[in-house]
Amino acid sequence: MKVARFYAPGDLRVEEADEPNPGPDEIKIRVHNTSTCGTDLKIFKHGHHHIDPPRVIGHEIAGEVVETGANVSGWNSGDRVQVIAAIPCGECKQCRKGLQQVCPNQLSMGYHFDGGFAEYMIVPKQVLKVDGVNRIPDGVSYAEASVAEPLACVLNGQSFAQVGQGDVVVVVGAGPIGCLHVRLARAKGAAAVYLVELNRGRLDMAAELVKPDVAICGAEVDPVEKVLELTGGDGADVVITAAAAGKAQEDALKMTARRGRISFFGGLPKDNPIIACDSNLVHYRELTIYGANGSSPDHNRQALELISSGRVPVDDLITHHLPLSEVRRAIDIVSSGEAIKVTIEPGASDAA
Repeated sequence: MKVARFYAPGDLRVEEADEPNPGPDEIKIRVHNTSTCGTDLKIFKHGHHHIDPPRVIGHEIAGEVVETGANVSGWNSGDRVQVIAAIPCGECKQCRKGLQQVCPNQLSMGYHFDGGFAEYMIVPKQVLKVDGVNRIPDGVSYAEASVAEPLACVLNGQSFAQVGQGDVVVVVGAGPIGCLHVRLARAKGAAAVYLVELNRGRLDMAAELVKPDVAICGAEVDPVEKVLELTGGDGADVVITAAAAGKAQEDALKMTARRGRISFFGGLPKDNPIIACDSNLVHYRELTIYGANGSSPDHNRQALELISSGRVPVDDLITHHLPLSEVRRAIDIVSSGEAIKVTIEPGASDAA
């Protein structure tokens, strides 16, 4: 079979490998879709401290069960499945409290275990232990199911920040995560959703798809002033920073209404993680700042339900479908910002 293995920053190779065989507590799946994200780009450029190369990367995974281990029950050949990316231990204090998304012992597909940029892959026992394999609902394609993982992370962030009926929500960042935030906020009953993005082309592409109430180009206007203007000087009830930019977080403090909530969703570069925080804004406006980045197995199941019900459509956000042989091109497309979501289809031919 073909796999895409990461060897070192800038060194991602599509090569031949033996098909894996499942152990007694494992499942083997044929991968139909593994979608790409900004994390794959970071790994390609910089590596990751949890990856010991060579490693098959890719963690937004959907496929078909082809073989199960002797001790595995409940799964059969032909079952359509989505696989979690972040694997909680299920045993620590946080997991026992129902906070699997912040498990300190978390492992990850495509990091600690070979991931989905492969024609076949093994779902390890650690995933099965925490019920991290989900049936894909009828009517949901493999490509759509692969987007359940990032949607699960978005769901975690918005649930934590209590996005709900009647809220005015600002989403900063018009990438795939920002687009999912816009759609989920609408599904949760937001009264208005404003999308902020520096890059005019990226903003227009995203806005055409997800239809925010107002699209704000941060390179052309001051987004803080614009949000305050749109809200009659009050500010937004919720601001979600879905961009890896310190300024986005600093601006969020200034555009949030009294008793408003801020979700720092996009992480900052590790060599520049410090922002200027006017703590008096937090103090006098009684603001709440939430961190968010991951998801639990249950968030993944809820995400599949949101996709299946049509409350959060994702198919049109997948702008590029590429075979495994073009995984390097997929990474370049993600880097260029010319796509919303790029999905890899390992079984597709090069002519696809």
